[in-house]
Amino acid sequence: MKKLPQIDREYLLDTLQELLSIPSPTGYTEGAISFLEGKLENLPGFSYHRSVKGALIASWTGDLKTSPRALTAHVDTLGAMVKEIKSNGRLKLSQLGSYAWNTIEGEGCTVLASGGEPVRGSILLHKSSGHVYGKDVSGTERNEDTLEVRLDLVSSSAEETRQAGVKVGDFVAFDPRMEINQGFVRSRHLDDKAGVACLLAAIQSLQDAGLQPVQDTVFHFSNYEEVGHGAAAGLPEGIRELVAVDMAAVGDGQTSDEFHATLCVKDSGGPYHHDLSQRLRSLADEYEVPYRVDIYPHYGSDGEAYWRAGGDVAVALIGPGVDASHNYERTHLEALLATSQWVMAYLLN
Repeated sequence: MKKLPQIDREYLLDTLQELLSIPSPTGYTEGAISFLEGKLENLPGFSYHRSVKGALIASWTGDLKTSPRALTAHVDTLGAMVKEIKSNGRLKLSQLGSYAWNTIEGEGCTVLASGGEPVRGSILLHKSSGHVYGKDVSGTERNEDTLEVRLDLVSSSAEETRQAGVKVGDFVAFDPRMEINQGFVRSRHLDDKAGVACLLAAIQSLQDAGLQPVQDTVFHFSNYEEVGHGAAAGLPEGIRELVAVDMAAVGDGQTSDEFHATLCVKDSGGPYHHDLSQRLRSLADEYEVPYRVDIYPHYGSDGEAYWRAGGDVAVALIGPGVDASHNYERTHLEALLATSQWVMAYLLN
């Protein structure tokens, strides 16, 4: 068995916690991208720039230039935008990304007011009080027309809310509520800030060990994955392989779990590149990285976005197992470590 450098667990979890604390719903990712720049700016062998649409493209010089490769993970998350300021001063939402409306009911949120300071609030059913509305509370369908943002603001009219700087089109970020208990990491937005943290932890561990990738490597930190076109642009010409690092979906009928990294061989867009997937399996076996192999029926990745945009590369997908994806998610440190180790093994071979 070949040995890999040790992953710094504290660095991995601290990076993930810091990243989760930065609001970055799709379309509002400046803070998260700036955070990543700060992590990369002093690393030997690295250069980086931003794409026109705001993704971060980082290049790491390798030993060889014969088969350049790339890895991608995304900092954008599920969220919402203000669709309407209602007559009662509360807000109607428009979704960013795909999720069931009931999964955000009761969540705290921040309205990133374009005309003033951020405003805190809660996402609630319009008829939310059981003492007032009785069975209507349990019987009402949760959707864009029945849920609203109750602002922590003295306002009972649309005009009073507007005076606080809130406007139609403002972004709304859902609270992550990260907790670490017994190795479990529970939070919203592990999709895909967990994958980003795994990439950074792998890079840091190789740097600490004085190692560099076998091939010139590009890291594409995407900012529009949740709406389907994140990695459609921004990757350089000439790369031969692309590994997407994104969450593995845990549930009935799946092999994925919260304690392993997973290789996804097929999702809603079809199969991934067989030869690259097989090579990743061989590397995991060689380095004893604990992993699963799975298929996701309702899933798409930035690797597919690049394929659909015409990218002529081999694409594979790996990532940590995440329970309750696109809901209040949870993974385990063991899955994060396994994913980071798998990334290191790929970079070195």
